[in-house]
Amino acid sequence: MVFLLGLMFEITAKVSIIFVTLQYNVTLPATEEQATESASLYYYGIKDLATVFFYMLVAIIIHAIIQEYVLDKINRRMHFSKTKHSKFNESGQLSAFYLFACVWGTFILISENYISDPTILWRAYPHNLMTFQMKFFYISQLAYWLHAFPELYFQKTKKEDIPRQLVYIGLYLFHIAGAYLLNLNHLGLVLLVLHYFVEFLFHISRLFYFSNEKYQKGFSLWAVLFVLGRLLTLILSVLTVGFGLARAENQKLDFSTGNFNVLAVRIAVLASICITQAFMMWKFINFQLRRWREHSTFQAPAVKKKPTVTKGRSSRKGTENGVNGTVTSNGADSPRNRKEKSS
Repeated sequence: MVFLLGLMFEITAKVSIIFVTLQYNVTLPATEEQATESASLYYYGIKDLATVFFYMLVAIIIHAIIQEYVLDKINRRMHFSKTKHSKFNESGQLSAFYLFACVWGTFILISENYISDPTILWRAYPHNLMTFQMKFFYISQLAYWLHAFPELYFQKTKKEDIPRQLVYIGLYLFHIAGAYLLNLNHLGLVLLVLHYFVEFLFHISRLFYFSNEKYQKGFSLWAVLFVLGRLLTLILSVLTVGFGLARAENQKLDFSTGNFNVLAVRIAVLASICITQAFMMWKFINFQLRRWREHSTFQAPAVKKKPTVTKGRSSRKGTENGVNGTVTSNGADSPRNRKEKSS
C-alpha cells in the first residue's frame, strides 16, 4: 500500500487519473424520456490497460488482506494438512470473489432491465456504449483474473497444480476480454452471473466440507445446478448469437462503430462457447466419477472371513474351543462332560 501511495504521488495528476478513473466517456444529451439529466456512457480503448493494471494491484492487496486476516486465522484453528490448506485458501478466496461479483452483476441486470426485457441481449447491437457500472464491472473482472498470475507465485502453488490454474485463468480472460472487445457485454454479463453463482455454490460447499466431512448436500445441489447452468449458457448463446444477431439488419464488419456482426465472428463465438462448455462437462463428469469411486470404496463393508472347517485333529480342536477361540458350553472341558467321564 505504501508503494502504491508513493507511486501515485510521484507521477503527475494528469497521468495518475488514467490509472484510477475510467476513460473514454461520452455525455449524451437529455431525451424526452430522460429530460431531467444527461447520460454519461463509456466505450473501450487502449487506455483501459492502465486502469486494468492499477486495479490488478488493488486486487493483489485485497487478496493479501483476506488471506492474512481471515483465512490464515481459520487455518490455525482447524489444523489442516498441506493439501487441504491450499484447497481451503483457494475456495476461500474464490467464494468471496464469486459472491461479490454475482451480487454486483445481478444489481446491474436489475437496474438496466435485463430481466424484464431479454431482447436487450441482441437488440440495438453493437453495444459499444456502456454505463459506468457495466464498464467498471468488466475492468474489475479483467483485473482480478490478471492478478491471479502473480498470486501463483505469492501463494507458492505446487508445480503440479500450476497447469490447471493457468488453464482456467486463461479461459476466464479469453471469454471476458472477448465479450468486452466484441461489444457483447450484455450477453457476457448474464453468462458471468450465471456461471459465478454455480461456482460460488461449489466453493462454499467445499469450505463446509473441510469443516465437516459428512457435509455432502451442497455438492449434490451444485451438481444439479452445474448441468442446468451449462444448458442455460448454451441456450442463451444460441438465442442471442445464432438467432438474434443473425436476423439483425446491419451485418457488416465495421471497426469504427464496433460492429462485429458477421457470419465468421458469430461462428467463432458460438464455437468457443460450445467447446468451453463441453470441456467443463467433461471435467465435471470425471470429477463425479472420481467422487463416486472414493465414496463407494469408503462405504464398502469389510468382508468377514468365514471359518473354514478342516478334517482331522485341527477340526476337532476348533470345535472343542468354540467359535473364535472362546470356550463354549459344549466344549470337552465343561463340568458336565467331566462328570460323565468320571461316571
